[in-house]
Amino acid sequence: MTQPILDIHNLTKHFGAFRAVDNVSMEIPEAAIYLLIGPNGSGKTTLVNCISGLYAPEEGTVRYMGIDITGEPPHKLVKKGLVRTFQIAQPFLRLTVLENLLASHQNNPGENVLWSFVQGRWAKQETAAVEKAHKILELLELEDLYEAVAGTLSGGQLKLLEIGRALMTDAKTILMDEPAGSVSPTLAHNIFSHIQKLRDQLGLTFLVVEHRLDVAAQYVDHVCAMARGKVICVGTPEEVFNNPEVIESYLGA
Repeated sequence: MTQPILDIHNLTKHFGAFRAVDNVSMEIPEAAIYLLIGPNGSGKTTLVNCISGLYAPEEGTVRYMGIDITGEPPHKLVKKGLVRTFQIAQPFLRLTVLENLLASHQNNPGENVLWSFVQGRWAKQETAAVEKAHKILELLELEDLYEAVAGTLSGGQLKLLEIGRALMTDAKTILMDEPAGSVSPTLAHNIFSHIQKLRDQLGLTFLVVEHRLDVAAQYVDHVCAMARGKVICVGTPEEVFNNPEVIESYLGA
């Protein structure tokens, strides 16, 4: 059996007496789109916060590519290829689309105070970064907007820009919080079709928290349902969405 790229084992996070994540385990395969669902308050976002290093769990482990990363801070996880995006896109609104991508480029030698005076040490890397950014924008169908100020983009375009910024870090796995939230159905399908394309063309892995189940179900490989901090069902979209306990968790929420 192939080793999962992300392996969560018996993860627990509590706030006082409230167990927001209660002994959760899951295995996320490489190059898959893994959907995490559940009613509000089920523990989805807290779980993602623990995986991405925003919270340190009280118990359990998170292993990424076979390495224990439990409790590591987000900036270290980014360097390992594990990147988080948020429900509300947070670009630099006064910078252009291209500048936003370049700001996410890792280890830029031109930012070093000493090397910044020696153009030969960073000019080639700067050129390579710009070329990389344009390729990503072309992949996301944002190439025509590279000079647009981020603050002028639509909600759907901002979500794609967030993905582009993650790709500039050389992400291998992207944790996404409601990528289709607050956009029209057409744009929601567009966002998920791009996620699917990135999985197919680049072999990326996605862990997606999403409430637009009618849209997401058409694009994901696996679904994990949570309720009251626990995993209650894992399987294909059809298996999970038709599970009586999953249906009850939503109707009773």
